Amino acid sequence: VQLQASGGGLVQAGGSLRLSCAASGFTFDDYAIVWFRQAPGKEREGVSCINNRLGRTYYADSVKGRFTISSDSAANTVYLQMNSLKPEDTAVYYCASDSSALYCIGYGFFVGGMDNWGKGTLVTVSS
Repeated sequence: VQLQASGGGLVQAGGSLRLSCAASGFTFDDYAIVWFRQAPGKEREGVSCINNRLGRTYYADSVKGRFTISSDSAANTVYLQMNSLKPEDTAVYYCASDSSALYCIGYGFFVGGMDNWGKGTLVTVSS
């Protein structure tokens, strides 16, 4: 199982970025894919997830209305479209897989429930 996150960069406040998480080595449609982020000196926090098994998406309150997660099964890729970015969105963003699809059902995000992690991609939002 491999996950590869990409798409990070430097953007001004109010701008947009699209992150990609390319997955391989597992049956994509049975999994949930979760985006986490970790800012300097802070704990890793869940941002959004897509439950491919249930066809549902969930968001942290801090990004609701600004971020959109989507999935392309043919490409085995999950995207995180981030609009109206704020300096507080600055962090390393990670994607992770949940083979049980039990940690993406609308009750928060659980770092310990993930099976595999991709390397992070840095998002920097300047004010």
